[in-house]
Amino acid sequence: MPYSNGLAKVCSIKCAYRYPQLTSCVTVVLPAFDPAASTPNLKPYKVHAYDNQRIDDDYVEGATDPAKIAPASPLLLPKAASVSASPSVSTSKLAPIYTSRIVLTTYPGQAGVTPIPLKWGDKNPRVRGPIIASRLPSSIKLRNATGAHGGSYSIYRALAIAIRELDANHVPDLHNTEPVVKIGPHPAWSDPEKIVSIDPWGHEIKDVFEKELKDGLDIRPTIAITKAHMKLMEVEDLVKRGKLNVDGKIVVNNQGDLMVTKGAVEPVWYLPGIAKRFEVDETTLRRALFEDTGGMYPELITRPDLKVFLPPIGGLSIYIMGNPDYLSDPTKKLTLRIHDECNGSDVFGSDICTCRPYLIFGIEEAVKTAQEGGVGLIVYFRKEGRALGEVTKYLVYNARKRAEGGDTAAAYFLRTENIAGVKDMRFQATMPDVLHWLGIQKIDKMISMSNMKYDAIVGSGIPILERVPIPADMLPPDSQVEIDAKVASGYFSHSQAPIDLATTKGRTWDDIHH
Repeated sequence: MPYSNGLAKVCSIKCAYRYPQLTSCVTVVLPAFDPAASTPNLKPYKVHAYDNQRIDDDYVEGATDPAKIAPASPLLLPKAASVSASPSVSTSKLAPIYTSRIVLTTYPGQAGVTPIPLKWGDKNPRVRGPIIASRLPSSIKLRNATGAHGGSYSIYRALAIAIRELDANHVPDLHNTEPVVKIGPHPAWSDPEKIVSIDPWGHEIKDVFEKELKDGLDIRPTIAITKAHMKLMEVEDLVKRGKLNVDGKIVVNNQGDLMVTKGAVEPVWYLPGIAKRFEVDETTLRRALFEDTGGMYPELITRPDLKVFLPPIGGLSIYIMGNPDYLSDPTKKLTLRIHDECNGSDVFGSDICTCRPYLIFGIEEAVKTAQEGGVGLIVYFRKEGRALGEVTKYLVYNARKRAEGGDTAAAYFLRTENIAGVKDMRFQATMPDVLHWLGIQKIDKMISMSNMKYDAIVGSGIPILERVPIPADMLPPDSQVEIDAKVASGYFSHSQAPIDLATTKGRTWDDIHH
């Protein structure tokens, strides 16, 4: 098909899988590369590995001469420097990364596409198989997962490649990256229904898939485990007031520095298990994930054989106080705080909610349990603003403070529903997966008021012996609206909410004495 002003190529893309109505014509508009505008010190050019097989013999890899650079779009032809770009399309001064071939999606049974078999939940990791989402030449035809590594940070990786800060063909050097402590394997790792949102072998790929890595497969860790000192001013204050003791192992000094084992976990979704957990059919789940990410991942629709999805969302962090081996030892006491991200409070100390005080209280109780011979665990999920996002949260704050009659506990959840359409999207159904990954069999003390979290954990087969709400003396000045609304709606508490929730009011923006 001829190019239109050298700027666009029209490709017909047909989707035959289940949704014939998706059949459409896709127009791809690519920016021009103007060799005449290139700087004399052009970086050596390396065509993107995805397109290596498209390089013709007439072009030279590593060349800086435009005449020897393989065309990355219909615009870059050896003698097409005179082609003028549309005023709405910027002219690049950088050498191109890609050829003109764009693979928007693939299909089951397509020639050359042979995914590595994946048997989710098998106790033998080599039988289970590695998770491969890479589009590098060594792996693209063997991919058994949709999405990209890095969660929400995968977008920054794409940006780094676009601006030539990162070689698109870079493969991580995993030397000396092994976990600092041994986690698992635990029985839940071989139960395909116990863990569906993370890869239980995600921290062990360097060892269990050593051969595949040496063969050139791009297999990447989705879990990392390290050690650290943690310093918090509230913990230092607890030490000074004698509420925490310095033991030299967990609380290491009079400044309240904590020695912790910490881990980072990226999401890896086994779609049949996710669908079952949320009681929805897999086809609807795939369609919703496709539609409501702007069609970002077409293979959710065209590749029903790919059962694993690496979603572009935040992951979670774990902080272990004490011996990590004790997490899976039911004879040891375990204190747990499951905490969902709240940047405004956790980092910047906003007093409209209880998040940072509750997090500090959880850390305090976790440390005490570890010092008494047990173990403490903080799990921190990236679910800002009840997974509605920070912009939505701040819009809700504005609506609350400007409401006729003031910011009242009676309208606390309603304000959120008016803006977001739902009061909470954290949906704790997959939250217990990390606990099963750690081998936890029982929780002695859970620092939480949330019934959703409690029900999810207990429903997954882990008993909770004691629940602990936030102490009243730790409530920030403007957070009583939240607490009373939550208690009235059924959150766990030792206190009663006011009969008339309209009497609980938050301060106005100008009220500095509230």
